[in-house]
Amino acid sequence: MTTMTQLRKAALALPEVEEGNHFGLQAFLVKGRGFVSVTSDGHVQLRLSPEQVAKAQESVGGMPIERAGRTIGLKIPLADVNGQQLNELIRQAWQHQAPKRLAATFDAGVEAGGDLPSGIGAPATRALHGAGIRTLAQVAEHAKAELLALHGVGPKAIRVLEESLRASGKAFRG
Repeated sequence: MTTMTQLRKAALALPEVEEGNHFGLQAFLVKGRGFVSVTSDGHVQLRLSPEQVAKAQESVGGMPIERAGRTIGLKIPLADVNGQQLNELIRQAWQHQAPKRLAATFDAGVEAGGDLPSGIGAPATRALHGAGIRTLAQVAEHAKAELLALHGVGPKAIRVLEESLRASGKAFRG
């Protein structure tokens, strides 16, 4: 079961995201464009392409959101989707709504990788990249608690990062 706190962490870990209201719903926006919102009855609405909606329905279910006869997104109960699935759907919705240049820069950064150890896992890597952290030197500028607050970064990732920092003569801040 995924919580609103987990959704918030995942959305705010992406570049240039603001939390606010969109059509009266609690929402997350990139450059003023809503990509995720939450209804008062606990449904998450994701702005996705029709192809992404069809693919997501196969794995997580949900109902397509239509406007003027066009599929514009997916609506699913927040409690019915697991954290990893939601992280991926939020990233897809962000990429769908983000300006092309911003999305391309983010994608290039994720592919570039920096010098983060591969042992931290893909969710932690995405979370760190989303926060603009791509190198061990940048990791060392943060406290463990700050990184643990990112959705996708867990105790295993912190342990692997700590070992890598130690091996390079660095440590977490504070």
